[in-house]
Amino acid sequence: MSGTTLKTTTPKILILATLSGGYAGADSVGQLHTDYASNVYVLSTVCPAMFPEEFYLRTFEKGIDAILVMYSGTDCPFKGGAERTAEIINRVYPMMKERGIDPRRLRLMAICTVCTKPFLKEVANMNMLLRDIGTVRNELGALLETPLPAAQGLGG
Repeated sequence: MSGTTLKTTTPKILILATLSGGYAGADSVGQLHTDYASNVYVLSTVCPAMFPEEFYLRTFEKGIDAILVMYSGTDCPFKGGAERTAEIINRVYPMMKERGIDPRRLRLMAICTVCTKPFLKEVANMNMLLRDIGTVRNELGALLETPLPAAQGLGG
């Protein structure tokens, strides 16, 4: 064996999980002592409408390979929250394409408090997709090699 080492990169999945939906679903998965992939990071949020389009783009640029937005859909406790979230996500898709990021890396889905099977299925499906398309670094290439200015809220 030569002096080079083979570096494998495990894709990272961020779940934006609303307290009234996705996070409760993730909690239900935990209460059932059901495992899901260790490359998943769950961030609880009150409503995903609070994240602007640039948040998603910067998150991909920082090396997160996929984002699952698990919200309570029309059961959102905030008036207009579900609609605003859908509008934001729909504006992000063409922005991703412009930057060479596969839009399949971002998914919006309604997950309820007891939706353990759909939660697990979404995580498994995204991991399967990432095995096929690779990491976001493959798509962004040189952009990620250039230092980026700090972004608000992303620890940049």
